[in-house]
Amino acid sequence: MKARIAPSILSADFGHLAEGIAMCIEGGADQIHLDVMDGRFVPNITFGEKVIGTVRKLTSLPLDVHMMVREPEKYFESFAGAGANGMTIHAEVAPHLQRQLTRIRELGCRAGAAVNPGTSLVAVREAVMDLDLLLVMTVNPGFGGQAFIPASLDKVGRARRMLDEFKSNAQLEVDGGISRHTIHDVWRAGADTFVAGNAIFTADDPKSEISALRMLCLVSA
Repeated sequence: MKARIAPSILSADFGHLAEGIAMCIEGGADQIHLDVMDGRFVPNITFGEKVIGTVRKLTSLPLDVHMMVREPEKYFESFAGAGANGMTIHAEVAPHLQRQLTRIRELGCRAGAAVNPGTSLVAVREAVMDLDLLLVMTVNPGFGGQAFIPASLDKVGRARRMLDEFKSNAQLEVDGGISRHTIHDVWRAGADTFVAGNAIFTADDPKSEISALRMLCLVSA
């Protein structure tokens, strides 16, 4: 597997967003992660299509949009139009998950489903073959800089086995508390895509931190 690093701009300095995106590109990021929050599904509000469109103008890297919102289908067309390459919706607010994933794909985007720490993988099992990405949250979503929940490692392993059972090529993404201290264990558990915000943007050398995180996936110990 290839280890993909997806810096989350939730931790970037929005007063210098262009510089932050340029740093991610120069550091070898595989994609840019954008956390959209509506203040309803999670207790925070971030940004929407205008910021997605702004970031699209700054990079050709894939834009991985994590939709922490209720009624995500209301935003599919506008986010795709703004330049999203992938949209991930939460199983907790997607009673018609397969229909919603199909619509995301119809718009030319990769379709993902996310599960919170307290949500069973059973919530997405019947839709595995409709997934391009499965996101396992390793913190409760809503705020950056939270500590990794150790019990999540077992869940990541079970998610990998589920994808393998269905012979799925979906990316297995992990978001929450990813740092130099956690990324290797999460990689060994089966994840291949890592969202890191605070760990990158608060590092002494953010650009080098991206490659450092990737290399930690590959060490044998």
